Amino acid sequence: MEGNIFLALVCVAAALSIGLAGLGAGIGIGSIGQGACLGLARNPEVQPKLMTFMILGIALAESIAIYGLVISFILLFANPFA
Repeated sequence: MEGNIFLALVCVAAALSIGLAGLGAGIGIGSIGQGACLGLARNPEVQPKLMTFMILGIALAESIAIYGLVISFILLFANPFA
């Protein structure tokens, strides 16, 4: 019985890790896009430099979701608490 509860809690933890990481990455990427659109609306001449920094920021924000995916895979398949 205790093994079933433990497995259920590990599954919930894995789901929360990928869910919250995806939510955070989505909010971060949306904020980056909003800032880039506002920056381009105010000063269109800086478009090449702004796009470079925007793509770099999106990649860094997306890495948070990948970290959450890795943690969920570790919880589900490596089972470090067993």
